[in-house]
Amino acid sequence: MEKLTSTLRLRMSYKDAHYGGNLVDGAHMVHLFGDLATELLIKMDGDEGLFLKYTNIEFLAPVYAGDYIEAWGEIYEAGNTSRKMRFEARKVVAARPDVRPSAADFLEEPIVVCKAEGICVTPKAVQRR
Repeated sequence: MEKLTSTLRLRMSYKDAHYGGNLVDGAHMVHLFGDLATELLIKMDGDEGLFLKYTNIEFLAPVYAGDYIEAWGEIYEAGNTSRKMRFEARKVVAARPDVRPSAADFLEEPIVVCKAEGICVTPKAVQRR
């Protein structure tokens, strides 16, 4: 099987902040992983498929409004209809409101903020590849 990967990079806005101190909730990272899974299934099967379950999720570091997150996913194993995937979200730019409201640091070494694994399914009837 050819290794399929997908990557998204986006800024967490202040509307993404859910808690005090402009903290973004972990569910936002899971939402990004769902978008990656959809793209991966389209690449592999020509269909969005269905997310069956997450088998593991680890929240490893906080994410704040103004941070840039790079989310990455891959299909590492595929059966007839199931696709096992792994995901990682990394902070690549950190907001620095302690310096001034518009300050930020590009991180030489990204910080892994969330990791997950999951299983998706694309029914045979809708697979186009």
